[in-house]
Amino acid sequence: MKKFIIGYLALCTNHGQARCHSKMACKNDSSQMRECLSHQDTAKDSRAGLRQELIDISPTNQRHSEGECSGTEATDLSQKPDAEAQPGDICCGRKLKREPECHMQLDNLRADKNHTVLIDTKEFSHGKIVAYEGKHVWDANHVKLPQNYPVNSKESRWEATQRALQKLKPNKRVSVEDVEGAIKIYNQAHKHDWHFDALRMYAQENESGFSHVIPKMAKLALRLPELIQHPIPLLREKSNHKITLSQEQISCLLAHAFFCTFPHRNANCPGSEYINFPSINFSRLFAERSPRTFQKLRALFHYFSTVTGEGNKPTGLVTFERIYIPQSQCPEWEKRKEHLTNVCVYAKGFIEKEGSGMLQVDFAASMVGGGVLGRGLVQEEIRFLQCPELIVARLFTEKLSDNECLKITGVQTYSNTSGYSDSFVWERPYTDCTKRDEWKRRYCQIVAIDATNFEDPRQQYSEKSIKRELFKAFVGFRRDPNIPIDYTPAIATGNWGCGAFKGDPMLKALIQMMAAAVAQRDLAYFTFNNEKQAGELQRMFDFLKCHQVTVGNLYNLLQDYGKYHSLHQRGKNVFEYIREKIGHTSHL
Repeated sequence: MKKFIIGYLALCTNHGQARCHSKMACKNDSSQMRECLSHQDTAKDSRAGLRQELIDISPTNQRHSEGECSGTEATDLSQKPDAEAQPGDICCGRKLKREPECHMQLDNLRADKNHTVLIDTKEFSHGKIVAYEGKHVWDANHVKLPQNYPVNSKESRWEATQRALQKLKPNKRVSVEDVEGAIKIYNQAHKHDWHFDALRMYAQENESGFSHVIPKMAKLALRLPELIQHPIPLLREKSNHKITLSQEQISCLLAHAFFCTFPHRNANCPGSEYINFPSINFSRLFAERSPRTFQKLRALFHYFSTVTGEGNKPTGLVTFERIYIPQSQCPEWEKRKEHLTNVCVYAKGFIEKEGSGMLQVDFAASMVGGGVLGRGLVQEEIRFLQCPELIVARLFTEKLSDNECLKITGVQTYSNTSGYSDSFVWERPYTDCTKRDEWKRRYCQIVAIDATNFEDPRQQYSEKSIKRELFKAFVGFRRDPNIPIDYTPAIATGNWGCGAFKGDPMLKALIQMMAAAVAQRDLAYFTFNNEKQAGELQRMFDFLKCHQVTVGNLYNLLQDYGKYHSLHQRGKNVFEYIREKIGHTSHL
């Protein structure tokens, strides 16, 4: 019987796929994919009864292969060795979708008015990655690059920068004093207020490694005019735009961030030009001598050592996309008829590991990267240290508004880490064997969404606060309307905006489930070793599904709970209140 069922389903699936694949021999655009999916959908009803039987008798799904490394096993990225969540887990009879299994083939890479591509797309189509030639500009809408600084003296700032970096030669033992001296040559205004105590502490522990990699970083930085030949737009507020650049270009820009060369990016006083952008120069990171900073520098120096090593030049692309949805397009939550999509809750496991292939949520600050170049060391900062290519987003991404997010596709993981905050430790290198898509981007997509920081936790139950968090989550979760649902991966998330931001984990879980339902995506929810929370959340989800609660129903219940909580702050929690209300009405 089992063989018959599997064979029957395979026959149905293959019949649809054969038709689809014949049309997609050269290219599969969205219209062709929809035709394929439409054909497959006609068989779904006839297969519905068999599907559950197949799930009941089929063996547990095994973890899919992530590797593109020949004979190399990817190093475990988990922060705990006992992580148990499996990518093949099935919820409510459906397997959570992941890339590359659910990937839809991309059109050829090209630039347009909403997409800046910093490599030559014609050369890329022939397998080469070279810089796209353009005309640099110096204005308020583009990154001000150090080689374009207006000449206002006998020696230009770029000439001074070149002279300083060229002194960091590979045939001499480079010290922190050499690096400090070089940086201050072209940052005279900070000659007396920039300190390098943290960098000195790191170099004392890693003298040979420091002296070896710094000259290579300087050489990489000096290639900026060769590697970046087109202006980089700023991803401004209320814009929908994306930037695709090569990993090599990113490494060069990050080398400049390390050497603090980006002009006009050191002032953060009110009225300064980049007050609404995150910091990008590393000067603050170098100053504070602390265990946190030491571990951050270990991760960053490992990244630079890797990308400047012989034969290790990164060869892929990365896309940064700012997404803006006008308030006028905010869903009318109280009227939504969608039922909750599938939710798998895991007490163990991590977004970046067990959530591989899914849309992975970065619990972001509105200034992306948060305190990665300062003292911060929570979820967002840790991810930016594991994947330092994320840091370049700070160069061009303006502060996120309530109806915006930043989506990053294709970054590589370079480091294994453990711990959190003061217990954070860089452990060892990570070999990233994640496969790449047609644009040579790794199948790793991260979305940065910033939660509200509730100084008064009671405020989060108000209608205004709930609407804000719902819309922010929806902006991050919304799928590309040009891609069919079956080709959209699930979301990997967790206690977004809890902890330091004082969010209620129960409320935040419900908000994310509602946003995911309207976005028509399943959820993998990680509670980071909190087994009690995992059990409570799974039971609540099962309860809501059993009673066929819609998003609109749940929104109205949250509004009622907000009024109740304002009067009974030591009363029922939101799960208890909802369970009681639904249980009462179900018996009427």
